[in-house]
Amino acid sequence: MFKAASLGLATLLTLSSGVALAEGAKPMSAMPAEHNSTMLDKPQERNTMFDGVNLTEQQRQQMRDLMHQARKDLPDINVEQLETMHRLVTAEKFDQKAVRAQAELMAQEQVDRQVEMARIRNQMFNLLTPEQKNVLNQKHEQRIEQMQQQLSGLQTPSAQKTSSTSKTE
Repeated sequence: MFKAASLGLATLLTLSSGVALAEGAKPMSAMPAEHNSTMLDKPQERNTMFDGVNLTEQQRQQMRDLMHQARKDLPDINVEQLETMHRLVTAEKFDQKAVRAQAELMAQEQVDRQVEMARIRNQMFNLLTPEQKNVLNQKHEQRIEQMQQQLSGLQTPSAQKTSSTSKTE
C-alpha cells in the first residue's frame, strides 16, 4: 500500500512539475520585467530539476535554447475544453459519461504535453557531465526520501501499526 501511494504521489509530482514547467514556459514578452529571466538564471526562484547542479554558461545557453524551442513546440492548453468541462460541472443534471469523455480528452492532451517536456528534460540531462549527473541523481534520491518521509507521516495510526507489525513478522 505504501509503495502504491508513493508511486502515485511521485507520478502526481512529476505531472505537476511538468505543468509548472509548461506554465513557466510563457514567452518572455508576456512576463513582467522583474521576471524577465529564465528559470536557469535564478534556480533559487523556482524548484527545478537542475537545482544544486553548477552549470557552465554554455550549458545554460543550450538549455535556454531547448526551452525556447519547447515553448514553440508545446501544444497550448485548450481553453475551449476547460469551458466545456465547466459547463458539464455546472449543468442542472450531471452527465457522468460526458464528463468522463471530456476528462479523458483533457488527460490525453496533458499526457502529450508531459511526454514532450520529458523529451526536453532528457535532452537537458544529456548536456550534463557525469559529475553533474551524479549530483542530480543524488538530489533526486533526497527528494524521494523526503516524499517517503512525508507520506509515512500522513499515514493514520492504524495504518502505521499495520505496517510496523508486518515488518516485524
